[in-house]
Amino acid sequence: MPEAHVVGAGQSDFGAHPAESYRSLFLTAVEDALAGDDGDEPLSPADVDELVLGTLGVGGRQLGLSAAAAATHVGVEGPATRVENACAAGGYAVRAAVRAVRAGEADLVLAGGVEVMNDLSESLPYWLGVSGETAYERLAGTTFSGVYAQMAAAHMDAHGTTREDLSRVAVKNHRNGARNPHAHLAFECTLEEAMSGPAVAEPLGLYHCCPTTDGAAAVLVASDAAAADLDRPSVRVAGVGAGSDAVGLFDRETYTSIPASRRAAERAYEAAGVGPDDLDLAEVHDCFSIAELLAYEDLGFCEPGESGDLLASGATALEGDLPVNTSGGLKAKGHPIGATGTGQIVELYEQLLGRAGERQVEGARRGLAHNVGGSGGAVVVHVLEHEEGGAA
Repeated sequence: MPEAHVVGAGQSDFGAHPAESYRSLFLTAVEDALAGDDGDEPLSPADVDELVLGTLGVGGRQLGLSAAAAATHVGVEGPATRVENACAAGGYAVRAAVRAVRAGEADLVLAGGVEVMNDLSESLPYWLGVSGETAYERLAGTTFSGVYAQMAAAHMDAHGTTREDLSRVAVKNHRNGARNPHAHLAFECTLEEAMSGPAVAEPLGLYHCCPTTDGAAAVLVASDAAAADLDRPSVRVAGVGAGSDAVGLFDRETYTSIPASRRAAERAYEAAGVGPDDLDLAEVHDCFSIAELLAYEDLGFCEPGESGDLLASGATALEGDLPVNTSGGLKAKGHPIGATGTGQIVELYEQLLGRAGERQVEGARRGLAHNVGGSGGAVVVHVLEHEEGGAA
């Protein structure tokens, strides 16, 4: 099968940008990806064969033909397709770009994601809730914080997970986010602050929940021939895996795992010919602190029930054996729904090329991105590789 390579990546600042449109945010990310870093060959929108845009369309803005509208705004003339898979829309957009390149249908595909969320107030819970099971979750008043609170409570009952474990996720990711110039919540917090934050949905408090974020991210996916012809470094997409499950948590076989994550990871590892022990870093979907702990177990970083111990050991810290969420994760970098999965790929690209600045993982050669839709109805996992690895 032909290979696919990431040859460019960019993003807007993640944060509150109520004056920005989804088009202007996306243009910022696209221009960043096309320009590349110092010494990279600059590209133009005319070089792009196709565009795939991931977005939920929060607030109902341009629900129809949003990809075509975005493509026109950034100057891409090839076919444009919108991908919607809730919070996994951006990751699935990258997957679609990889598949187009591997199928020989395009040499250079722009995969992006964008969301504007901070111009809404009263209606925001409605728009986020449409990604849950409508009749028995959203219309019954259950929010996503409520759904993940159920998962956290179940994990606590089954494995003895504590509020301190949940809080350590926040402390670690805020520490990383403070080193990311694009992060929404770019500040550190103490364990005491994280544990004492006001309740949102017990046992989850304020510091256990990601923020409401605006932002965009974009990556350029190239064929073997296109990557070889370009005068810019590339990162190989070694493996991709995806999985789906019941949209409603109550319809699933377990509350203490996300089965779609397990299936997606197994497929990505098999495609890449690697296992979790071969990874140098990972970006995982930590919309709530419990989600990161579940990811450790579902992705094979540890056995079920051992995620709290893994975190407490320091293994997933920036200086640990397997740094997780070096970007700050959804918790600190932010969670602009459609842009999140693409933004994870941006972070891996920068890390594997040694361009991550203060949060650089020395010698990183292989990274994983894990993007979850809703509470686990859809998951996509990418494994990226670079032979030389990032420098300190």
